[in-house]
Order: sequence, then structure tokens, then C-alpha cells
Amino acid sequence: MSKTRTRSVPHPTEQPAHGATVLELRGEVDLARVPSLSARLDTLTAHGQPDLILDLRRVSFIDCAGLGMLCRARNRTLARQGRLRLVSDSGRFLRVLRHAGLSGIFEVHPHLPEEPTLTTATG
Repeated sequence: MSKTRTRSVPHPTEQPAHGATVLELRGEVDLARVPSLSARLDTLTAHGQPDLILDLRRVSFIDCAGLGMLCRARNRTLARQGRLRLVSDSGRFLRVLRHAGLSGIFEVHPHLPEEPTLTTATG
């Protein structure tokens, strides 16, 4: 009899803040999680001029599917004259972007923008 292990997948937390939506991702952003995350990002970038901040500081791993998801979110945001910012203080993540040829296309910050009303939800 084989035992099937399922891993607990942390749900992204989302909080509107000062005109922007902050989406905090945690854990692994990989092929298994990308479909549900992409669906959420598609909803967030569907209308108007989306202002989206993806907080990736608690992401422990991202694969090529995750990078593709980020590119799709960027393209959808720009097509609607919006703004996408990534928050990551990980040198490893920045190296992944550089090696994938994506380092110059994303607006990356080491911490959340310092606006007095900008807060994030945690979960």
C-alpha cells in the first residue's frame, strides 16, 4: 500500500492598499501552484489600470512556470496601462531573473513601498 503525501500549500494573502493591491506569495511557486495563482493574477489584472505589488519575500522556490506566470502578469498589467512591482530581498531570486534574461523587465524592490497607508495581510 502506498502512502500519498500531500503538501500544505499556503494561500496567497491579498490586501488593497492606497490604490494598489498587495499579493503576498509564500512557499514554492512551481508548476503545481501556478494554475491557481495565475487565475488569481488574471482576475487582478483584468480591468482598468491595475496597480499590483507581488510580495515574494516568503517565496522559497520559483521555477520556470512561476517565472512565466510573472511575465504573463507583467504583460497583462502593461497592456492595461497598469503597474506591476515585485518585492524581494533575495539575491537568489535576482540571480534567477538575471540568468533567465528577465532582470531588466521587472520593477523589483527589496521591501514594500513606504506609504503610510500601505499594509499587507498575513496568513
